[in-house]
Amino acid sequence: MQTLDASSIIYAWDNYPELQFPGLWRWLSLQIGSVQLTIPSVALEEVLAKSPSCGVWLKGVSISVLNESVRSLQLATQIQSSLGVKDGKYGNGVKSNDVRIIAIAKIANAELLTDERTQPGLPKSLLNYKIPAVCDLKSVGVAHLSFLEYIKRSKQIFV
Repeated sequence: MQTLDASSIIYAWDNYPELQFPGLWRWLSLQIGSVQLTIPSVALEEVLAKSPSCGVWLKGVSISVLNESVRSLQLATQIQSSLGVKDGKYGNGVKSNDVRIIAIAKIANAELLTDERTQPGLPKSLLNYKIPAVCDLKSVGVAHLSFLEYIKRSKQIFV
């Protein structure tokens, strides 16, 4: 199972318009319908705020929403601590919602689709780590890939 970060589905919505890529969106709706593709509640809130039409589409295809739990909130707190976040002060990397999304993905044992950029040369401070770098931390260990990598790996042909 995969779960969406807001960045991935908004990237897809903006770069592969439904009118020009109907096969892609039909396939995504099938992935959603078979619960192969889900979204954390926090990410859905972000999508609805940043790209309302995309959020409406997700709700219209009845995407399965992964809700926060006591376990995911505890894990998010642990991740924040391991990054060195103190008093809610983040650096230039992940923010609170990102950490919550990563924690939800980990608890659900889901691969995270994110289009946050990878950082080939990791910053010295963990506070500046983006989602892919945080996912790669040994203490976190969440598999991740970009939307384009997800499409390529599927080997689907969209007509």
